[in-house]
Amino acid sequence: MTRSAEIRRETAETKIALTLDLNGTGAGARTTGVGFLDHMLDLLARHARIDLHVDVSGDLQTGAHHTVEDTGLALGRAIDEALGDRRGITRYGSAIVPMDEARAACAIDISGRPLLVFQADLPPGITGGMDHELVDEFFRAVSSTAKLTLHLEIQRGTNVHHMIEASFKAFARALRAAVAIDPQETGIPSTKGTLTE
Repeated sequence: MTRSAEIRRETAETKIALTLDLNGTGAGARTTGVGFLDHMLDLLARHARIDLHVDVSGDLQTGAHHTVEDTGLALGRAIDEALGDRRGITRYGSAIVPMDEARAACAIDISGRPLLVFQADLPPGITGGMDHELVDEFFRAVSSTAKLTLHLEIQRGTNVHHMIEASFKAFARALRAAVAIDPQETGIPSTKGTLTE
């Protein structure tokens, strides 16, 4: 079963080319112009076991906000398109991931109802060209366009790099579980018969 998508998104602020295959291994290259975001997308692809190629040129002279948010919007759209009608998927996924002293927890419902509940105590600052406040913006964008109910909590940590990395890995592992094909599910895992709206 093919579960892939190709997204082209161009605005006055960013130009994005993104391809995604949910039946992947973590292959692909991620180039956004924001080094830390590239790193987070690399590990997201690896731990979600999705092939992901991302090429972004954005107005970084104004900061990383537009690039990070728009990359999240494009990724969410790709997940939504690749899932199709959601037939046969597991639907729910959760993960708790430690990263040295940090720990993050994520729960996902591929519900068709976009919602982000994000809890983190990140200090103001920038890591690798990415403002810490943009972690929230990225996941809000993904949940919005992928139509996910997404609960993500950075539960503890002192090193901001580790805290953010744990959150991306927890999201990746939860997504991997939620998009997996359930061999015992022959239809759409919902009593209302749809997960796309």
